[in-house]
Amino acid sequence: MIDYKLLERLCLANSVSGDEESVRNIILDEIRPYADEIKIDPLGSILVHKRGKKRAKSRLMLSAHMDEVGLMVTDITTEGYLKFDEVGGIDRRVIYGKNVSVGGKINGVVGLKPVHLTKGDEGTAVPEYSDMYIDIGAASKEEARKYVSLGDSVYFDSIFTQTERMIQSKAIDDRFGCLVLIQLIKSDLEYDADFAFVVQEEIGLHGATAAAYTLDPEFALVVETTTAADIPEIDETKQVCNLGAGAVISVMDRRTRYDKHMVELAFETAEKSGIKAQYKRAVAGGNDAGAIHKSRCGVRTLAVSLACRYLHAPSCVASKDDCESVFALVKELTQLIAEGRLSNDYLG
Repeated sequence: MIDYKLLERLCLANSVSGDEESVRNIILDEIRPYADEIKIDPLGSILVHKRGKKRAKSRLMLSAHMDEVGLMVTDITTEGYLKFDEVGGIDRRVIYGKNVSVGGKINGVVGLKPVHLTKGDEGTAVPEYSDMYIDIGAASKEEARKYVSLGDSVYFDSIFTQTERMIQSKAIDDRFGCLVLIQLIKSDLEYDADFAFVVQEEIGLHGATAAAYTLDPEFALVVETTTAADIPEIDETKQVCNLGAGAVISVMDRRTRYDKHMVELAFETAEKSGIKAQYKRAVAGGNDAGAIHKSRCGVRTLAVSLACRYLHAPSCVASKDDCESVFALVKELTQLIAEGRLSNDYLG
């Protein structure tokens, strides 16, 4: 069962790419009593070994990323407004008017020229970052500098809410994946496994690149969050995946062609165990699998994802039923892969 209280803590922690300390500290506090070995690599990723009741027949790495998308302060105007750029991929349409926290030290709001002062198409066009600013209430550059430095991370100032069926928060991508790994580490595993809570996924898969090289797995399960477009006016064939339809299994995205035997095993396991699962119906996006699968001599890799609406926005929405399905499927696959179920697939 999903620990939604812990998920709330993880989601509300502020950890933009390259600034993951807040989430890292929560994870370390949670896993220390249960992990057999913990290392922090030079980039800041957490590498964990958990002993099971038996020695694994296949070396398995489970991976989730700690970072979230956000913004970064790039300049301060004479009047005390903050200029910024994105950290990770963000739809600029969701930025204007949002409350933000700058460096965890001061709050602000993202501003733009008032619509009644725009001309022509300017009022309806998606604004560039260069046209926006963050207002922290400072009257001058000197006053703003008391609270803000260039390079400070800027986070969406969001809340975590839940109903009987749904959750809403920032950073469900990929704090939910982190939660799955934490709960597996806390459980009694049948076989040994390695876990990687990695940094800097949103800006280029950097943490996973280093972690996979260090752990040198034969197999990898990437636990992610992926875009769902099951919203009004979107044709069914373009919805990618659907909330409530279960764990999302990717066959291919822009960075990875996933191991076909692992895909087959995922759906077979879901069917036998009564776990809801669905295909990701688009070749789009990417995740840490793009770095992991080509590490060293190659790693057989699968992504199991949570369907999420409004990904990379201040308020993402996901299904509690899907959360349970992802956790259940990853738990089953962890045992099957570690016990060697797939080790001879390519030996003829």
